[in-house]
Amino acid sequence: MNVHRALEILQADQKIDVELNGVAVWIDSVDEAQATAKIHDEERPAAARVVPVERLQEIQ
Repeated sequence: MNVHRALEILQADQKIDVELNGVAVWIDSVDEAQATAKIHDEERPAAARVVPVERLQEIQ
């Protein structure tokens, strides 16, 4: 995924499914300058981490 798409997903009114290594995640924020996203697993909201947006995959 690219930074632009990650921002679109973050700002979307409806839920857009995103995965990291096959695990469903929620995008909390996007850092355009660093091309990273703060995410958390849908099952574990307290376990937030920062990853490169290129590692995220939109599920359609």
